[in-house]
Amino acid sequence: MAKKGKKYLEASSKLQTGKKYTLLEGATLVKEISFEKFDATVELALNLNLDPRKAEQNLRGALVLPHGTGKEKRVLVFAKGDKAKEAKEAGADFVGDDDLVVKIQAGWFEFDVVIATPDMMATLGKIGRLLGPKGLMPNPKTGTVTMDISKAVSDSKGGKITYRVDKSGNIQTVVGKVSFTPEKLVDNIRAVLEVITKAKPSTVKGIYMNNIAISSTMGPGVDLEV
Repeated sequence: MAKKGKKYLEASSKLQTGKKYTLLEGATLVKEISFEKFDATVELALNLNLDPRKAEQNLRGALVLPHGTGKEKRVLVFAKGDKAKEAKEAGADFVGDDDLVVKIQAGWFEFDVVIATPDMMATLGKIGRLLGPKGLMPNPKTGTVTMDISKAVSDSKGGKITYRVDKSGNIQTVVGKVSFTPEKLVDNIRAVLEVITKAKPSTVKGIYMNNIAISSTMGPGVDLEV
């Protein structure tokens, strides 16, 4: 196990062992103990009582955070004709079809979100093994395979995040930046928790959320009340 640095240990010492903080306490504390010299990202980590091997418990989806993520996203759209024009008008950073496939095959990845019209998915099949491992492959469940290109682009530019449960029942997602006020972080965290709560599969019995924590990019986790 990697040895923790002096600043990390110093930040950890400000946390009460075993204490679970309220949302506002946690959001305030994560700002106080952030020691990064840049505007660090704040992430929410959930451990859920799920078995992702069961299709109905393999949670995946998307939502737009009330206050955005604090990061400007570069949006790439695979579309043709009127839909390509719509993408450009909506503010997409890159729009194309086969030409973009060739660029990506050559190792170009200067983008954060990929959106596609349904008719382009066969073309994207050529680069699925390149986009998939990076979490960039468009998917109808996250609203990135759609005919409503304008909405998909504006949502992605306006703070849309995606979430997906891993094989251990964990979900980790961005909820803002350390520069956000505690209140804005709380609003964003609440928005995620509400969506995850509503998505609870009917087959899950007993406790649904085992643990909730937030942390800055390099900082220690702050446990929150479930």
